[in-house]
Amino acid sequence: MVRRIILSLLLATWFSVDCNPGPIDDIAVDRYFIPKSCIREVKSGDFVRYHYNGTFTDGKQFDSSYDRGAAFFGQVGQKWQIAGVDKGILGMCVNEHRKITVPPHLAYGSQGAGDKVPPDTTLVFDLVLLDVFNRADQVQTKVISTPKECKRSVMRTDFVRFHFNGTLLDGSAFDSRLVLLSVLVATSKELQKIITIYKQVSRTLLPPNSCSCLSNVDIAMDPQESILTSKSNPVSEWTHVIYQMYPEVYKRSQTQDSVVGEGWLIKGLDEGLLGMCVGEIRHFIIPPFLAFGEKGYGKDIPGSAVLVFDIHVIDFHGVKDTVQVDITRKSEACNETSEVNDFIQYHYNCSLLDGTDYETPQDVVLGGDKIIDGLDEALRNMCVGERRTVIVPPHLGHGEKGAGIVPGSAVLRFELELVSLQKGVPEGYLFIWLEESPGHLFEALDVNQDQQVPLEEFSQFIKQQVSEGKGRLKPAQDPDSVIIDMFKNQDRNTDGLITQDELKLKVDEDAEKTRHEEL
Repeated sequence: MVRRIILSLLLATWFSVDCNPGPIDDIAVDRYFIPKSCIREVKSGDFVRYHYNGTFTDGKQFDSSYDRGAAFFGQVGQKWQIAGVDKGILGMCVNEHRKITVPPHLAYGSQGAGDKVPPDTTLVFDLVLLDVFNRADQVQTKVISTPKECKRSVMRTDFVRFHFNGTLLDGSAFDSRLVLLSVLVATSKELQKIITIYKQVSRTLLPPNSCSCLSNVDIAMDPQESILTSKSNPVSEWTHVIYQMYPEVYKRSQTQDSVVGEGWLIKGLDEGLLGMCVGEIRHFIIPPFLAFGEKGYGKDIPGSAVLVFDIHVIDFHGVKDTVQVDITRKSEACNETSEVNDFIQYHYNCSLLDGTDYETPQDVVLGGDKIIDGLDEALRNMCVGERRTVIVPPHLGHGEKGAGIVPGSAVLRFELELVSLQKGVPEGYLFIWLEESPGHLFEALDVNQDQQVPLEEFSQFIKQQVSEGKGRLKPAQDPDSVIIDMFKNQDRNTDGLITQDELKLKVDEDAEKTRHEEL
């Protein structure tokens, strides 16, 4: 009889448990969406940002970060959140979605939470992880593409022009535009920031006149393409978009006309740009304490947000850089080289360092202020047939304002070949003697010895000196026009004739002028 009663009690107990399970002993985690890529999992001590909806087991909502318009931010394992969520978020990836069911003793216990959560209530949190970082984090750098040659990399004090795409860690764009910036890497260790070289036309982080882009997740092996990922459905649907990263988009982006010191960029970018080469592409993940910190920036970068940048360096230069000349082919025979005031003809290919072509004149007089200073310098001491590759910094090129399709602060690359060379004359001269001038110049000019020299005699004499290699006319101009100007300079009373009293060599005139100035 006693055994029968005990058995009945056990059955009753078993049936009561089956019908009313009561509170759970530990959290239950449902990982209902896991991203394909997980570069990092949440650990104790990490700082996290996540959005969540909090409900009771019947689905009734009692709290939501979405309703407040701000994600939760806190440190895992430091009691910034209830114990059940603190435990349930461990091992979570950015963009992962979890539903965490939390028993009362790991939530608000027997006291509840005011009038929102009754005592001894099981809670359900549906959350998505947006950010994770640790105080020990540094800038994470991944080199996507490097150029074949890199003779010099970015150093402090360099001006750098680069394209970039910027997102939050979950892929959300933060006013992200594919734009071209010029920056100066700061010299001061206290500053450790980058001075922007764009004209600030709004208070947004980036210049507002460039094309918007999606968040950059991966970059294809072909540097001409970049694979972007945008989240059209937060749970299951991902769309991959391939866009041409350079030619078409870059042409729509221009460096702003600017002055150094119009704004500041974050310390993490300052650190990341150092050591980059022209044409190199890098992927950066920057923790908030090397970005915009707890305050964030504007409406699109929340406080304590990790930032992701893909950077493509277009060019850079130092303020003291000179023209770089590399002789790629020497001339077989070289009797004379180009000098100031010489008239030259040359073939060329000219481009920006990113490969964009641009045009420049072919026929020039060296030192005549007809071409940019850097090219004028690069064409000197060159032989006919010689080839050179030349790099010209912007302060010896088109400067901060640029010219035509050449953007401001752009470094230029020239491939040059000298085709022809006509030796010139000093500035202010129309003709020079290559040998000693005749001792009795007027008598040599006055062929018929009538004590006066008309234009015809004067022209015949000068042309004879040139043909015999005794003298040289100013190049790149009509010889007859040059001779007429020479004649007018000597015909001081403008009667159409030069007399012995009027004739005076320019070198003698210059010497006489100098003596008067000294007196």
